Amino acid sequence: MHHQQKTNTKPPSTSLTYDDASPQSRAIMPNPPTLAPVELAKSYRLLNHGPTTLVTSAHNGVRNVMAAAWAMPLDFDPPKVLVVVDSRTLTRELIEASGVFALNIPTRAIAETTLAVGTLSGRDGDKFDALGLATMPARTIDVPLVAGCAGWLECRVIPEPHNEKRYDLFIAEVTAAWADPALFSNGRWHFTDASSKTVHYLAGGAFFETGDAFTVEAKQP
Repeated sequence: MHHQQKTNTKPPSTSLTYDDASPQSRAIMPNPPTLAPVELAKSYRLLNHGPTTLVTSAHNGVRNVMAAAWAMPLDFDPPKVLVVVDSRTLTRELIEASGVFALNIPTRAIAETTLAVGTLSGRDGDKFDALGLATMPARTIDVPLVAGCAGWLECRVIPEPHNEKRYDLFIAEVTAAWADPALFSNGRWHFTDASSKTVHYLAGGAFFETGDAFTVEAKQP
């Protein structure tokens, strides 16, 4: 990972709101969400603590969502991410066709849905419809965002055929980033309660939730 941070990347100038969602999505949203833009140079902070993600993709009228525990930030400027996407999945097919995807960061409140997303195949039917997932449109790519998450990153693939074919590893540039302002602001997470915490999937239906944050000062020699 490169550590030289630059400051010339800017977030989108407007927020995503409930009004941007489709009427079908609005009908099942528990609360009208507002997504605040995250400075692109700080978008890595949405992923730096290792949360499980939901990868959304779409192409030619087909959309899908899959769970991915192996996703991480790669660089600051331009911001980049890494994600592993199995070659047998519909998500892989859609990403290869469109060149874009989104990383959605779920909370403990939707952990059951996150697990269900990871156990169903999009080839058997639309998982958004099957699970009642509300969506909102992305700003910079033609991919749905999953409502009810804590953070979102819109991503455009940087082609690396060797890594993709041999390791199922995709590198992408983050073109926009968003967060629930009640949970992430000024480049920091501040979870309000247990249900709002992000999660990391282990195996067999077991998750870890994000723990308490603490700060230290560097020990002087």
